Amino acid sequence: MNKQHLGHTARKRFGQNFLHDAYIIDQIVSAINPKSGENLVEIGPGLAALTEPVCALVDRLNVVELDRDLAQRLKTHPFLSKKLNIVEADALKFDFTELIKPDAPLRVFGNLPYNISTPLMFHLFSYAEQVLDMHFMLQKEVVNRLAAKAGEKNYGRLSVMAQYHCQVIPVLHVPPGAFTPPPKVESAVVRLVPHKEKPVQVKSEKMLNQVCATAFNQRRKTIRNSLKKLISEENLQDLGISPENRAENLTLADFAKIADSITIQPS
Repeated sequence: MNKQHLGHTARKRFGQNFLHDAYIIDQIVSAINPKSGENLVEIGPGLAALTEPVCALVDRLNVVELDRDLAQRLKTHPFLSKKLNIVEADALKFDFTELIKPDAPLRVFGNLPYNISTPLMFHLFSYAEQVLDMHFMLQKEVVNRLAAKAGEKNYGRLSVMAQYHCQVIPVLHVPPGAFTPPPKVESAVVRLVPHKEKPVQVKSEKMLNQVCATAFNQRRKTIRNSLKKLISEENLQDLGISPENRAENLTLADFAKIADSITIQPS
């Protein structure tokens, strides 16, 4: 199958792979379970594979689309245009508080371009308190990383920070043939439900993120070495954390303890 799809060529720089499998689309829309009156936001509606069936169920939908050609198609779409609030923006830089209304938390969904999926999730985590849930189609490997537990090979900064902000629920496996052009990787849909109360309390989310990033940037090293600029070996031992551990052995609670001990140290 060529890359021309409904008169639109998939653009590599936007990481576009368009969903076309009707059964999979139906499964995803069922998982999202959209209802009229909810504050729904689709990121990267593309050729409206999810937009159309969602709009059939609701009276209003916000969409964030970077590709001008695709935004234009939606503006002139005979059925959808009346129901859509089209935001032409880069979702990575967009201020989602612009869409938040009183008593109407965001329900975010999308078939995310693989090349921006991780930074986009980090961007959305900063709005977690205003989000009811998120449903994303991602590379299967990214969904596995989101859900990974301490000690597993694919456990990393994304796992720790995602689980700090959200409950992570893998929903559906999606084969490459469901897309045009078919990607070289397996995909999956994940549901992220922001915690009403975080599983650990930290004094600074920024420091938690920094500790995770620093530890996992040198994941083969022991934390004695990878975190030595942030915390001493003695302080790690005082916290009951072995300096011999590697980043992948530390739980979210461990990272929180380290972050808090650094936050309260005199600068």
